[in-house]
Amino acid sequence: MNVPVTLYAEMTPNPSTMKFVANKYLLIIGDSVEFTSKAEAKGFSPLAEELFNFPFVKGVFIAANFITITKTDDISWDYVQMELREFIKEFLSFGKDVLVMMPLPKPVVVDNDTDESNTPKKVYSPSEFDDAIRNLLDEYVKPAVESDGGAIDFRSFENGVVTVLLRGACAGCPSSTATLKGGIENLLKQHIPEVTSVVAEAI
Repeated sequence: MNVPVTLYAEMTPNPSTMKFVANKYLLIIGDSVEFTSKAEAKGFSPLAEELFNFPFVKGVFIAANFITITKTDDISWDYVQMELREFIKEFLSFGKDVLVMMPLPKPVVVDNDTDESNTPKKVYSPSEFDDAIRNLLDEYVKPAVESDGGAIDFRSFENGVVTVLLRGACAGCPSSTATLKGGIENLLKQHIPEVTSVVAEAI
């Protein structure tokens, strides 16, 4: 059964990504999922799996009512934007599954074992400021980041340093460092004097 779906494309601050916004919710509000290969999407997101059949698709990020696609640098959006928009629109119109199962979150390591290269794995310990930082990010940062086609996840607070994970359009975006330092860092410092800096976790 065909459901009328409207879909529009929106540029993001990251020139490698484009956000495709639908007039319906694709995931529960607050949920988001990211895939960087067809193999990663297999069994979880039929939509992402099919999008990776396009040779220029490098990443697929799905959140509430939008899909952010990261493309390879060798092709311009002018050539592929319409094709992608039509493909996603048709996929949604037929009521096909966007996501059949949420992949398990990528593990945050909690032990001190070292791997083969003998580099210690990052250990995140909870702090008394975690909830306050999460609340500030949820209230002030997430809506803006989502409007740019991305997501931000709080990772840890340690010795004054807040570590966050940037996903979707924010990952690898040239302006994300400015946003991190200028916007997010200033906001957190204003509300929580113990914060000295904000850094992005390397994936």
